[in-house]
Amino acid sequence: MSAERAANSDSSGRIGRSADGNGLVARKTFGMHQGFLSTRQRRLAWLGFLLAAVQAPVSARLVDDSSWLFSLCVALMVATVIIADDSARRRPANASSE
Repeated sequence: MSAERAANSDSSGRIGRSADGNGLVARKTFGMHQGFLSTRQRRLAWLGFLLAAVQAPVSARLVDDSSWLFSLCVALMVATVIIADDSARRRPANASSE
């Protein structure tokens, strides 16, 4: 009887996706946007951000003028592009842009 009870509890209280085994597809799934940067462009943007972010304090230490601010501005602009691409990728495909 305990094996019969275990079989009944296993089939009724099964943990997992509700569509397992019955061939139904979940109805509330949303596709995601690709974003405006390709994977290669995204990696290059991260590399550019890291290089500019590291170069700014190094040049601030080594150079007497304020030219290190340019590196800081470039790093902030690249970071803004990466953040905008992240938000575009996380937006559902059927969401409006309002």
